[in-house]
Amino acid sequence: MFLSLLSASPMTALAWLAAILTSLTIHEFSHALMAKIRGDLTAEREGRLTLNPLAHLDLFGFIPMLLFGFGWAKPVPFNPYNLKNPKWDSVLIALAGPFSNLIVATVAALAIRFFVGSQIVTSLNLLIVFLFLLIILNLFLMFFNFVPVPPLDGSKLFLALFDAPRYANLRQIVLVRGPQLLMVLILLSLVTHLDVFFFVSRPAFATCDVLLGDSCAGFFNAIFAG
Repeated sequence: MFLSLLSASPMTALAWLAAILTSLTIHEFSHALMAKIRGDLTAEREGRLTLNPLAHLDLFGFIPMLLFGFGWAKPVPFNPYNLKNPKWDSVLIALAGPFSNLIVATVAALAIRFFVGSQIVTSLNLLIVFLFLLIILNLFLMFFNFVPVPPLDGSKLFLALFDAPRYANLRQIVLVRGPQLLMVLILLSLVTHLDVFFFVSRPAFATCDVLLGDSCAGFFNAIFAG
């Protein structure tokens, strides 16, 4: 994805790179900030309570994110024993990341509406492309992380809701089979043209349409087709 953009439109590729760094950084920073708010300073002590992208990058996750659109940043550590309410504070820390993605997407959409509506810039301006990519990336990150499978953020909520002994078998299936299924879906998405992550892409584009009041899929295809 990044290499094809780099050859077709270097400036758009740089906008894509900047959007990825911004999105991942704010996502991970939000985990660290919520952990501190809830009483655990582990992330802060390890230098993760920062908006410096270098503190959050994992090259093994960042390079696939550039090339294929799938990747990860370094997980933010926290010690549940330092939390005021370990069970639900762990959920708050996990969901702080996706919630920050929604905030970034909303702010970026409002900025586009302002700039284009005021005719300050055109819809093809590089700033608008960057803001649009911020919206798409953050919405994809949000909905993808809501999937209740480890190591995604949604798994913390799932485990908190289904922590009763009667759900032991269900938890075991999700914890063991969930990551395996997720990896199969990722591989399928890389080697085929199937929209195997339709449960992520469809709500992401639908939310983007609502935020912008226009067809985000059309703009997205125009960017990456160019």
